[in-house]
Amino acid sequence: MKIEILGTGCPKCSELTDKVQRIVEEFGVNAEVVKVTDIQEIVKRGVMMTPALVIDGEVKSVGKVLSTDEIQDLLS
Repeated sequence: MKIEILGTGCPKCSELTDKVQRIVEEFGVNAEVVKVTDIQEIVKRGVMMTPALVIDGEVKSVGKVLSTDEIQDLLS
């Protein structure tokens, strides 16, 4: 599984990244976590608000920091 966090490095982007990484480690999820900070790449994916969460190429969330439970649901 490939998990991407799209964002320019704002506090919300960092918070989402931290949550995702913590869940991946804590639950032993077999996933690669990648931060995408290039604004042109973010816009190319149709994302106009950050942070965004992308799982296996599919945008799952835009413009908010998901709760731990919401992230777990998306990863299961």
